[in-house]
Amino acid sequence: MKLDLSEFNDIDFENIGGWPKQVKVVFAAFLAIIIFIAGYYLFVSDSIDILQREQDKEVTLRDDFKAKYQLAANLKLYREQLAVMEVQFAELLKMLPSQNEMPGLLDDLTFVATDSALGIQSLEWKEEVQRDFYIEFPISMSVSGNYHEMGQFVSDVAKLPRIVSLHDFVIKRNDSGNLAMEILAKTYRFKEGAELPKEKDAKKGAKK
Repeated sequence: MKLDLSEFNDIDFENIGGWPKQVKVVFAAFLAIIIFIAGYYLFVSDSIDILQREQDKEVTLRDDFKAKYQLAANLKLYREQLAVMEVQFAELLKMLPSQNEMPGLLDDLTFVATDSALGIQSLEWKEEVQRDFYIEFPISMSVSGNYHEMGQFVSDVAKLPRIVSLHDFVIKRNDSGNLAMEILAKTYRFKEGAELPKEKDAKKGAKK
């Protein structure tokens, strides 16, 4: 249909019914476009935003469900790992000296040092250090000897039935020409009622 622009001249808005057919069609199409645009911004756009938020929420819920499903599927494995950890932890506890055994630990270190042919200049307890789930007991040592004897001492300390770790050693030659070593030995005692961080995490995973 060819558009006759002359029909749009002198349009009487008070007599819409008398408009030419072509004008009515154009006006109706223009009015429909305005209604469509207004309806979109007033109603549809908000609904689209709500739909997008719900879709994002659905993705989050799906991921959450997937994670929880995997936890549930591995629950038996988590419990088995927790049981193994508890056994290992009990074995480690047996290797920590009890309060009654603490004085004897100095005797053990003295024996190991003398058995390695080291000379002992000093051997004394330092102030205990409180940690999250255990107590640290440092022992300051000063010994003298040669490299081989010091290496033997370190090896024999590692073989002690109770856990003793060696730290912050300094080796230098003394006035007599021998080597002097200052070293900090540490032993530990588990706090009553405390839980290891990994043990806590494992229990939380098993409960989910």
